[in-house]
Amino acid sequence: MAAPTYDWRNPGPAPTEGPLADTFGRVAGDLRISVIDKCNLRCTYCMPAEGLPWLEKDEILTVDEIDRLARLFHSLGVREFKITGGEPTVRRELPEIVRRVCALEGVDVSITTNGLLLDRLAAPLREAGLRRVTVSCDSLLSHRYAEMTRRDAFDKVTKGLEAARAAGFDPIKINCVVIRGTNDDEAVDFARLAHEGGYDVRFIEYMPLDAEKTWERDKVVPAEETLAAVSSAFDLVPVAQDSPQPATSFRFADGAPGGLGFIPSVTNPFCASCNRMRITAEGAFRVCLFALEETDLRAALRSGADDPAVELMIREALWHKWPGHKINHPDFVRPDRSMSMIGG
Repeated sequence: MAAPTYDWRNPGPAPTEGPLADTFGRVAGDLRISVIDKCNLRCTYCMPAEGLPWLEKDEILTVDEIDRLARLFHSLGVREFKITGGEPTVRRELPEIVRRVCALEGVDVSITTNGLLLDRLAAPLREAGLRRVTVSCDSLLSHRYAEMTRRDAFDKVTKGLEAARAAGFDPIKINCVVIRGTNDDEAVDFARLAHEGGYDVRFIEYMPLDAEKTWERDKVVPAEETLAAVSSAFDLVPVAQDSPQPATSFRFADGAPGGLGFIPSVTNPFCASCNRMRITAEGAFRVCLFALEETDLRAALRSGADDPAVELMIREALWHKWPGHKINHPDFVRPDRSMSMIGG
């Protein structure tokens, strides 16, 4: 018997049991939880120099609320959790949040951070159970880093990476957003850092998620172009992947311990196999990074909804997930939120 087909715009009621699936058969197993909207950088491609209107403390999810949602999603089959922000390390309770999520059975937990506070938080986070960390760094030149982030803090990132290595994190990933005319000439330098330092560097295409809405397609450097630049300096070997991943990964042919990944978010998006979901700092559930609609889980939690009721909200939202974002379509509409407000 042929599998039923659905119209994602009007698919009927969501399943009340089984995996967290949408009408296209994608099973969601990766949850990104933003723990705060604030950030201690002002990256030019993310937010204005003066920052953004920050949430009040009572507007963001409490530690207990994050714990409850993590447990609920875990019960629904989610095993990959990433803690994000804003900048997650500026939240005082981060080690406790990490400890609770890491305590769930069979989970893979990581954080994405700018690394500025890792020099003092790497050890506490490792003790809390964290094993993997991703550091966002878009330039290896101190003056350029200061220009891109509006903060003279490159030395702090370096110290953070060193502290992560000393604490025993493995792997240590470095995310680099590649922007034409800004840092695209550093691709080989980042590859050299991976080769010599044993890091996993991932090159990410520049996406239209900046608060000031100054994104220009001409500034997007296709991942294949970055790969070609790096391949001119290093012999690379493709890495076979057991399941669909956003990054096309490579290792170094000479056996160096580091690795490289190329994420074509704009030129070749991975929507057809996307298994990601997001919860913003104030508890809005998003089934796509570019979603135009959200589900308010915080309101449900604080109004006394039980877990089955919250689960139904989650299933209904995911059941209506669209085929994919429309960055490459003329009717593309940018989400109202910037990346820092959504959570990486």
